Amino acid sequence: MYKNMLPNGTVVLLKGGEKRIMICGRIQAKAGDDTIYDYSACYYPEGLVDPSSIFFFNRDAIERVFFIGYQDEEELEFRNQILDQLGELEIRDGAIVPKETEEDEAE
Repeated sequence: MYKNMLPNGTVVLLKGGEKRIMICGRIQAKAGDDTIYDYSACYYPEGLVDPSSIFFFNRDAIERVFFIGYQDEEELEFRNQILDQLGELEIRDGAIVPKETEEDEAE
């Protein structure tokens, strides 16, 4: 589900957007919201100006990728060991956690 996520530092334009933004987080949720988003981002080139200028969106909202963020061995390992292995997620007690399956609930 989270395979092939763009790295932090990637600069994109969202569908219907007029200003580019830079990805600064992956698998994110807004405080008080039970929705898990693929990405969070801030304005580019300004960066994080204030908390109200953080954008949350999913990969299908991306219209164009202008720049792919930095990728080194640590990023590639993070993607292979963490992101590629994630299954379904949910928010429980304010934290993003693996979704419980029927088998988990029966135990």
